Amino acid sequence: MINTIGALALSFLLTACIMPFLIRLLRRLKFGQPILGYVDNHSSKSGTPTMGGIGFLIGIAVASFIFGMDRITLICTVVMLGYGVVGFLDDFIKIRYKRNEGLKPYQKIIFQLLIAAIVSMSAYYNSSKISLIFGSWDIGWFAIPLNIFLFLSFTNSVNLTDGLDGLASSVMLIGIVFLGAIIAISEYVGGQASSLPVLCAAIAGGMMAFLIYNGNPASVFMGDTGSLALGGAYAAITIYSGQVAAAALTGIMFAVSAISVIIQVLHFKRTKRRVFLMAPYHHHLERKGIKESKIVAIYAGVTFGVSVLCLLAVLLCNNL
Repeated sequence: MINTIGALALSFLLTACIMPFLIRLLRRLKFGQPILGYVDNHSSKSGTPTMGGIGFLIGIAVASFIFGMDRITLICTVVMLGYGVVGFLDDFIKIRYKRNEGLKPYQKIIFQLLIAAIVSMSAYYNSSKISLIFGSWDIGWFAIPLNIFLFLSFTNSVNLTDGLDGLASSVMLIGIVFLGAIIAISEYVGGQASSLPVLCAAIAGGMMAFLIYNGNPASVFMGDTGSLALGGAYAAITIYSGQVAAAALTGIMFAVSAISVIIQVLHFKRTKRRVFLMAPYHHHLERKGIKESKIVAIYAGVTFGVSVLCLLAVLLCNNL
C-alpha cells in the first residue's frame, strides 16, 4: 500500500513540475498539433503544443522504477516507453513535415506488432491464464494471438479516443484506478503479489497531473507519444495480470471509439452511407451540438459506472 501511494504521489508531483517547462519548450520549438481539415470545429486548436505525453511518461516511469519492485512491472514500464517511442516518431514526422499523417499506417502497425509479438510470447511463458471475473481459464498457446490482439486493440483505441480536451486522460485515469484495484484484490485472494497495482497508481498520478494542463481548454495535447504509450501500458498490465474482462470493462469507452470507427468504415464501404456524422463516436456527439466538456463528462461517467459494477462483481465472486 505504501509503495502504491508513493508511486501515485511521485508520478503526480514529477508530471506537475515537468509539464510547465515542457509546454514552454514545445512552444519554443513550434511543436504544434496539426488539425485535420474536416474537423473544422477544432481549427482554433491548431498549433496547440503536442507531444505532452513526454511529461507524464517521465513521471510514471520514474515512479514505477522506484516503487515497482518486480520483473513484470519493469517489463510493463519498458513496454509503455517502447510504444511511446513509436508515438514520438509519429508525432515528430507530423510536425517536421507539417502534415496530419506521421508514420504510414503499415509502418505504425509493423512497430506495434513487433513489440506486441515479443511481449506476448514472454507473457505466455509467464502464464497463459485469463480471468473473466467469474473464473480463470488456462487457454494455452492461444494466449499469444489473444495478447497480440489486446495490444493492437488498446493502443489504437486509446489513440482514437484522444480527440477532445481531457477525454483520453480522464477515461484512462478512471479506468486504470479500478483496474489496479481489481488486480490488487485478485492477487490478495489468490495469495499472490506483484507491483502491477503500483504501476497503475503511477499512471493514475500522471493522468491527474496532466489533466491540469489537458483539461478544456487544453494548453497541451498528449499526442501519439502519450496515447500509444498509455494503450501499450494498459495492454501489458492486462496481459500480465490476466484480467482481460476487467480491462475490457474499465476501458469500455476506448472500445466504443474503436468499434464506432470500424462500423463507420465497413458500412460506408458497403453502402456509401455513414452511420455516424463523424467517427470516432465522440466526434459524432460534437456534430450533434454537445459541448466538449459534456462529452468528456459522459465518457468519464460511463467509465466510472461500468468500472464500479465490475469491481462489485469481483468482490462478490470472491466473497469479499
